[in-house]
Amino acid sequence: MAGDRKPSLQLIARPEEFFFELIRDSLARRKVTAGAEAEFYLVHLMNRFMTTESLFARDGEGQVREEPLALMVKDALDQPEPSAQRSLFQHVGDFSLYVAGYFQDSFMRRAVDVDYYIGMGGAAYQAVASRESQPARQKLYSELAVKFRQFVDVLADVSEKTTPRREADLLRTYEKWVRTGSEKAARALQEAGIIPSDLARKTLQ
Repeated sequence: MAGDRKPSLQLIARPEEFFFELIRDSLARRKVTAGAEAEFYLVHLMNRFMTTESLFARDGEGQVREEPLALMVKDALDQPEPSAQRSLFQHVGDFSLYVAGYFQDSFMRRAVDVDYYIGMGGAAYQAVASRESQPARQKLYSELAVKFRQFVDVLADVSEKTTPRREADLLRTYEKWVRTGSEKAARALQEAGIIPSDLARKTLQ
């Protein structure tokens, strides 16, 4: 039925407003209290990761790279400057939150479970908070760390509202698109609100 179809993010003129409504609804339904800054952060995270290339960190030359979480954390700890550590830890937190929430169903077929991402992501945000000098930002990242699991569930709700096929393994579809450039895989990602990036594909091949 037409009324049962989930919305396509490609057809939404203002995705920030769309995500804001979904996130506020999920927070209220789950009775999760979140500060205004945390709500805005979740909205911005969803909007930013609509394009797949934003999922990946970049090296010193601006090239996209994909690494396991443990190596991302090592890279962050190896940085000599606190600002560089903070930036990389933030990416670990953002990546973990998005993947653990939006792609939650996909973990049923993966060796690493969602709890691993929750643990790593929460610790990463706490590391950001400990390196922040501004009290407001310390408070924000501390909240993201403490409520990480709850916010993962919120993003899972957003995924359920925007993903036409919950049973589909979107990560496996994305990996197929990276390997083959399949138009069918690209369409499946687009229908789920994920916009494939040729730059990411060329870099990861």
